[in-house]
Amino acid sequence: MKVAVLLFDNFETLDVFGPVEIFGRLTEEYQVSFHSLSGGLIENAHGVSIMTKDFTGIENGADIFLIPGGYGTRVEINNIVLIDKIREISALSKYVLTVCTGTALLAKTGLLDNRKATSNKRAFDWVTTQGLNVNWVRRARWVVDDKYYTSSGVSAGMDMTLGFLQDMHGIDFAREVAHTIEFTWQENKDEDDFCDH
Repeated sequence: MKVAVLLFDNFETLDVFGPVEIFGRLTEEYQVSFHSLSGGLIENAHGVSIMTKDFTGIENGADIFLIPGGYGTRVEINNIVLIDKIREISALSKYVLTVCTGTALLAKTGLLDNRKATSNKRAFDWVTTQGLNVNWVRRARWVVDDKYYTSSGVSAGMDMTLGFLQDMHGIDFAREVAHTIEFTWQENKDEDDFCDH
């Protein structure tokens, strides 16, 4: 399956590289590529720069479209061209996975209307204003509604990605991947330890 990762300036590092670490290890099952609105070098506040392709090649959707969060979402939420592209690609993709405030970008498209979703608990009140018709689930670590997987903040993207692997390949497969990267997987998607902090 092809995993197309959306990038924009000031994306959150772990939102991207947590899931990419997991998918990237499974080269027989998943191939990862990075995309941005115009292509070229995208950089975040941590000094991480990634060379991206434009949306050519995924305009008809991807097997998995991954949308990270980060402070850049506060700017991109008003980027109508990008929001329209997210809507188009997401609608045509087999699965759409969002991490952290990346859920706000997807919610802004309207594709999450009348669906369950979650996001970063520290930014939850802001994110929810971007999708007033979304059924927001504050306590969840990640939420699955049809083809849409949405996760809480930062490291939760890894829990969600392992949850996706569980849905695709079974729990033993997902646990083995978690063990391989020495990661303690929060297997219960309905409980986020950070909800009450």
